Amino acid sequence: MTYSPAIDTRQSPDECLASGEYPLTRRDLSEIAAMIYADAGIYLNETKASLVYSRLSKHIRQLGLKGFRDYCALVSSPEGAGPRKEMLSHLTTNFTRFFRENHHFEHLRSDVLPELLARARNGGRVRIWSAACSDGQEPYSIALTVLSMMPNAADYDFRILATDIDPKILAIARSGAYDATALETVEPAMRKQFFRETEIAGRQKWQIDDRVKRLITFNELNLMAQWPFKGPFDVIFCRNVVIYFDEPTQVRIWSRFADMLADNGHLYIGHSERVSGDAKGQFDNIGITTYRYTGKNRGRGA
Repeated sequence: MTYSPAIDTRQSPDECLASGEYPLTRRDLSEIAAMIYADAGIYLNETKASLVYSRLSKHIRQLGLKGFRDYCALVSSPEGAGPRKEMLSHLTTNFTRFFRENHHFEHLRSDVLPELLARARNGGRVRIWSAACSDGQEPYSIALTVLSMMPNAADYDFRILATDIDPKILAIARSGAYDATALETVEPAMRKQFFRETEIAGRQKWQIDDRVKRLITFNELNLMAQWPFKGPFDVIFCRNVVIYFDEPTQVRIWSRFADMLADNGHLYIGHSERVSGDAKGQFDNIGITTYRYTGKNRGRGA
């Protein structure tokens, strides 16, 4: 991916943009921004200097480096592939919660799932994709909604794919164990039915039931890379992710999602996001950040 610089190093490249234990210069930030854009499409400018400093300074300390100059040299080198991947983990935002933006799940329950569940009961195939699943609360919320309507859904050809770029956060998602505070947005009856209290490494956790896990496959995926599947998907959730991309990257992502959706498939996006570019004409906006694909699928395989 070609990087369009958001940080002009012609303007005092050695100026300190954030300070503390390790000064962060404009030059350092420019190099980090170029790498994170190339790796993940995330767009950083000078307003993010404090965020970059706060998230990476501990990493620099753990690596035993002297500062951001040494850090940039390491993560841009072949030997720094591991730390570079960790840099990406540090700079991605993983805020989520069960049933976040609940109007999406209400729409899924009332307007989308009845037809999909009927298809599954009749031997048909149903696929849902949580395209930036973070620690799993989004795909588990989807699965819980499905199971509340069809408790034996996992016995049919009904599957949820959950992907994220961060392998560390995916490990949490696969474990399905959460602090009690994470379950505050889960209805008490659902919590009682699908979670059990347990102790993990000396801490009290709530473990999600295997009946929920059976519906979901978790895989590492960079949305900027080639997608190793063909679709089509009946539903795609990709919320509060595309907002971190620049406009050309957003346009490409919307078009790729359109190519992955079945006829009349649904796309749920974040509250600050809007479908743009050529893909905009392929979707009907049918609710708050809720879209239905109106184009024709192109004979894609299963």
